[in-house]
Amino acid sequence: MTKRHDWTKEEIIALYNKPLMELLYEAATIHRQHHDPNVVQVSTLLSIKTGGCPEDCGYCPQAARYHTDIEGNDLMTVQQVKAQALRAKSGGSSRVCMGAAWRNVKDGPEFDQVLEMVRTINKLDMEVCCTLGMITENQAKRLAEAGLYAYNHNLDTSEEYYKEVISTRGYEDRLATIDNVRKTNVTVCSGGIIGMGESTEDRVGMLVALASLNPQPESVPINALVAVEGTPMEEEKPVEIWDMIRMVATTRIVMPETQVRLSAGRTQMTREGQAMCFFAGANSIFAGDKLLTTPNPDVNEDMKMFETLGMIPQKPFTKVSQPKTVEAADSEYQSLGEKPRWTRPVHTIERNLEASGKKV
Repeated sequence: MTKRHDWTKEEIIALYNKPLMELLYEAATIHRQHHDPNVVQVSTLLSIKTGGCPEDCGYCPQAARYHTDIEGNDLMTVQQVKAQALRAKSGGSSRVCMGAAWRNVKDGPEFDQVLEMVRTINKLDMEVCCTLGMITENQAKRLAEAGLYAYNHNLDTSEEYYKEVISTRGYEDRLATIDNVRKTNVTVCSGGIIGMGESTEDRVGMLVALASLNPQPESVPINALVAVEGTPMEEEKPVEIWDMIRMVATTRIVMPETQVRLSAGRTQMTREGQAMCFFAGANSIFAGDKLLTTPNPDVNEDMKMFETLGMIPQKPFTKVSQPKTVEAADSEYQSLGEKPRWTRPVHTIERNLEASGKKV
């Protein structure tokens, strides 16, 4: 199948709503044309700075304004991150994704520390991914120079429904950050969450936005909302496995070369449900007992599942060659002390305001 960037919402809705067996067959066929169906890329997600985020994302327990039981922590040290990366490597992960609860990257000592973490992990012959909020072009270039393999910045949902989830940043800022990453050799990881109260049209709208990017993201995480007490979405019902399977299969068809990641929400899925997602085209997972702050299946459980299904973890740098690391002293790009004016929309979201006022 030829890769397309001109998918319409109507075309993707028709795909999503196909009889399930037809949808699965089409997705599995396309998957086998572009990927080894028995190989799954395994990433470990590490929260290097937890809690205290100034944003109001309705799904996120790390937002400072919501009353959750998340324990915040300052930025981890380089040595702590290295130890976690080695542990992840021994457990079968080929990639470490570091997440910091920031609105956007600010030049200074903390960002310099993150750059050193990137250098350290790349030297362990592991792929390094970061999700740090919005970044400028110069910051993207500094990350690339340090040896960053991928940058994650999710669109979360459709542009229309986005306004019902987040009021503290604009959708266009997400696209601008992805555009800044594309000015480097760093790959893009961008997906979203289902189960936030959105419609099928919103799920499809997100896929239209992602598939329209040229090039399309190298990795697309599909998350099922993990409703956390204290967040505005605490009462949302868990996503049906059939919705997850349909979303994975549709993503695979519209983005045939992308690695589709089965992300948050796997603890609520049976092995059989996960197997159907792999058959539908998912070929990447997050391993480890936590995804930033929410539960995730144990690594040993995942390896048992792989053994049952006859699957093996993907080796690092299979899709894109390993980036070179430039040491800080030899860096071409320096801190500019930038203070970019990322947008702050003026609308309010009622349920986010209500959750902000609740006490535990």
